Amino acid sequence: MNARHPATGPAILLVIAKEPAPGRVKTRLTPPYTPQEAAALAEAALADTLHTVLQAPARRRVLVLDGAPGPWLPPGIDIVPQGSGGLDERIAAAFGHCDRGPALLVGMDTPQLTADLFAAVGRDDHDAWFGPATDGGFWALGFADPARAAALARGVPMSTDRTGAIQRCRLVEAGLSVSDLPVLRDVDTAADAAAVAACCAPDSRFAATMNSLAEAGR
Repeated sequence: MNARHPATGPAILLVIAKEPAPGRVKTRLTPPYTPQEAAALAEAALADTLHTVLQAPARRRVLVLDGAPGPWLPPGIDIVPQGSGGLDERIAAAFGHCDRGPALLVGMDTPQLTADLFAAVGRDDHDAWFGPATDGGFWALGFADPARAAALARGVPMSTDRTGAIQRCRLVEAGLSVSDLPVLRDVDTAADAAAVAACCAPDSRFAATMNSLAEAGR
């Protein structure tokens, strides 16, 4: 039987991301966007995500970064390097930076995040938190005991339309009680970018960048 982990207050919030450099991020946006424009959208999405994390209650806020920090990084965020290997390995390794739980990891693909989406994490009696994405992946993964991530994230096939279902199934089969967060849309394609910008706050960096590109004829 799985050991229960009672609520312990605010979680450690992890953001796993790549440095928003042209040619390294959001390559599925090119075309129609240039690598520089795609990088600008990635930077805006990452900045919005980090500022949302700063607004949410947290015991610690950590950027798990592949690359170097830039002016988009606000104060109040710790930086640690990503591990090696596939995304599943890097997700598992990210939780290794947590000394104790609870901990929640999100990516840089959902700039429409709001701080209230994190409200229940660490404040209820669940063992895990899971945020599904519309493309079949997931935008959030959390554990009351982050040490569980090593066994439960490694080996999950990434970037498929079954990634989220497989990951959630692993949590359930391990005997964890899972709290499902709302379904969100990742920014992967130009259509995604337009749809997500439409539901972002008008003053968000991502919406402003999309508007700027639209005014330039994109």
